[in-house]
Amino acid sequence: MDKQHPLSDLVIVYHRQPYEEHVENGQVVYREHASPNGIVPTLKSFFGSVEHGAWVAWKQVEGRSTDRKGKGDGKEPFERVVNITDSYGSYSVSRLALTAQQVRSFYHVTSKEALWPILHSFPERYNYDAVDWPTFREVNRLFAEAAVAQAAPGAVIWIHDYNLWLTPRYVRELRPDVKIAFFHHTPFPSSSIFSILPWRDEILGSLLDCDLVGFHIPRYAAGFAAAARNLKGTAILKEAKAPASLSHHGLALSQASYPVQLGHEGRVVHVDACPVGTNVSHIRSLIDSDLTRERETRILAELKKGEPDERKLIVSVGRTDYTKGTRDMLLAYERLLQRQPALVGRVQLLVTSVAAAAGMGVYRNVQREIEQIAGRINARHSTLAYRPLWLSTTAIPFEELVAYYRCADVCWITPLRDGLNLVAKEYVAARARDGAALGAQGDAGNLGGVLVLSEFTGAAVELDGALLANPYSHHQMDVAIDRALEMPAPEQQERMARMLRSVERYDTVQWARHTLEAFKALQASPEDEAPQPVSEIPA
Repeated sequence: MDKQHPLSDLVIVYHRQPYEEHVENGQVVYREHASPNGIVPTLKSFFGSVEHGAWVAWKQVEGRSTDRKGKGDGKEPFERVVNITDSYGSYSVSRLALTAQQVRSFYHVTSKEALWPILHSFPERYNYDAVDWPTFREVNRLFAEAAVAQAAPGAVIWIHDYNLWLTPRYVRELRPDVKIAFFHHTPFPSSSIFSILPWRDEILGSLLDCDLVGFHIPRYAAGFAAAARNLKGTAILKEAKAPASLSHHGLALSQASYPVQLGHEGRVVHVDACPVGTNVSHIRSLIDSDLTRERETRILAELKKGEPDERKLIVSVGRTDYTKGTRDMLLAYERLLQRQPALVGRVQLLVTSVAAAAGMGVYRNVQREIEQIAGRINARHSTLAYRPLWLSTTAIPFEELVAYYRCADVCWITPLRDGLNLVAKEYVAARARDGAALGAQGDAGNLGGVLVLSEFTGAAVELDGALLANPYSHHQMDVAIDRALEMPAPEQQERMARMLRSVERYDTVQWARHTLEAFKALQASPEDEAPQPVSEIPA
């Protein structure tokens, strides 16, 4: 390894690059993300715990094929490994040169058209015919080769998400000395649905080559363990009671206990459940900023539009995907305005449905239907002074989004299925009255507001205080939004206080602390001695 690129004790493998790449005056410039909120900045925060970290991602290049030196048919050479120093520390970034054809096959088709619908329990949307599994294998091996080239002896290689399902197997073959961790950002389905995948044996075999497999909530961890037991004969060595804060009874995703140690081919595979949090400290700083207050004033003035009573604002933030339930939410809003005509002119809905990247043909029809319903609602109910629905197909900058959260009486997040959903947590964090410690402000120390949340989101098991709804039921959706708009202020504040305490408890700092403890336990334990599971987060 070149001295310019020291080996790393922590290698993070994720498909996205950890910076924004720009060309200025003919030179490539790497800029830190404008907002420290989101999964990429959260993962970068782990570099503060090591002397030098490494990141592996892809970079699309021109050409019909790639070689191992980072060139696409020799047409677009670039420096494969770059050193970055920013507010998160110093780290190396290894970029895989993938052609447009490889990206389309590996990510747009195999990952999104075959794997994604199965993970989210939509087998009717599963598309097997277009899959090029050899290319999926090839790309996963390229990720593995890049990761092991960056890893110091005994390092932790931390792989993220289902599109890199096969990477652990190749890492294990190439570097048996390293510890392999994997984190799933999606749900994990039942064994019967997972079995639809013809590559199920290969996928599970690779995941069982990990030392640690992590999930957001106990239900997903239990689903993985059940698939491993039923399809691979994996033994359940140890179970643990789910943390009280993640095991509220009677919910769609409740799970009282789950396996934390599996036995497979003489090895111990550790299973963990801890939800990713939001960056509470960053949201606090935005709450206290003059710019946020100015934006709040502007938004509220726009809402009133000369009306004697303030209109109620509902926000719903997401991207274009059939799993996000945006279509069903818009239909529920349409029913609301038809059932309660007195609300026309008195309620307004802001929806973001950010269109998928070019090449993601599977989502085009979804976006078209969303736009058609939005157009129908506005055509039926708009006046010169009133527009019932604002639909944005481009992302709203996070700093501006916080101001909308502060002004919104209701946040309506009702996916048909979602691994976690950070928007729900962001809304709650933004409802603190000021930037002081959130959970310490008491029931009256927040702005109130109501979170209407699908019971099929991972966040539903931890946000005790949300109004849970079943998005598959018109009746439940109607009752939930009616109740949200009518909820008295004291009940709003009491519910919000409970959620604020939860969001503060499971923030990005806690997730990092929890995960690093698990890594240290893995590295400290001999191969033949299973490390103890990480203890429950203290109350």
